[in-house]
Amino acid sequence: MKFIDQRELPDKVVLREAGTIEEQIMAIRTLAIRGAPAIGSFGAYSLALALSRGEVLEGTYGSLLGSRPTAVDLRNCLDEVALAFVDKGTEDAMEAARDIYERTIEACRRIGKTGARLISDGARVMTHCNAGALASIDWGTALSPIRYKARSGGDPFVWVSETRPLLQGARLTAWELAQEGIRHSVVVDAACGHLMRSGEVDLVITGADRVCANGDFANKIGTYEKAVLAKEIGIPFYVAFPKSTIDGKCPSGASIPIEERDGNEVAFIRGARVVPEGTPAFNPAFDVTPAKYVTGYITERGVFPLEGFLNLIRDSPKTHSSTEK
Repeated sequence: MKFIDQRELPDKVVLREAGTIEEQIMAIRTLAIRGAPAIGSFGAYSLALALSRGEVLEGTYGSLLGSRPTAVDLRNCLDEVALAFVDKGTEDAMEAARDIYERTIEACRRIGKTGARLISDGARVMTHCNAGALASIDWGTALSPIRYKARSGGDPFVWVSETRPLLQGARLTAWELAQEGIRHSVVVDAACGHLMRSGEVDLVITGADRVCANGDFANKIGTYEKAVLAKEIGIPFYVAFPKSTIDGKCPSGASIPIEERDGNEVAFIRGARVVPEGTPAFNPAFDVTPAKYVTGYITERGVFPLEGFLNLIRDSPKTHSSTEK
């Protein structure tokens, strides 16, 4: 499978190929490919291809699932391919992966269409991390309403928080917005509260890596504090995601596993040491935002306040893993 290596952006666009399951797992683990919907689709194709080569379902499924523990799209998409394989074999597993890919693109387009109504012309939107096309195959989640608004003739402005330690906002979101000519500015994470309090932010939209049955959600570290500040200051805070990001079996944010990554990602910025040698660095990749801080949930089925979203959860079938005992 070919993919854009997101580690190389914005300096250069590098296409890489991962032909083996080991290479595909490493691409996910090292963030060469990242973003909940993107790794879900990538993982689905990885599993389907492995099964077509005769590899064992349980071991391959487990190895892929362990590559990123927080984003639930990966599990949900692997489940769908695994169930198709158990029911009908390798051809249907591949068809399931293809369907996930196409469905993700359409879901994110619809997120853009429905979410764009929240953005008035010239609105100043703050976002966090990268929840654009790079993270979602096409369109994006948090960036999709912004992209849709701009393509419809609007003129939104985006505050792009840099997103330490790996700078997904500064490197990836800013790159995507620049490609489309959407007005934006990168801001250091610590200045976001100042911008909000100064009246420079009209709304906040982020993506999500896992949304629980009670409306709590996990997203890139630094999301929680933006939600708390937005609530305190009176700025609408929205979270955008497709159905594949919902974990109906997870009762609350307290049950979400939070990935902790290598401290060297904090100690070094693009190869340059910024922390004294010998000083440890704590590096959680995600945090959890409680539902009480969310103004609305932007999905492919519409924008919902908490109660409406909980009704949506109750009306949707839960995803069950074919490998669960």
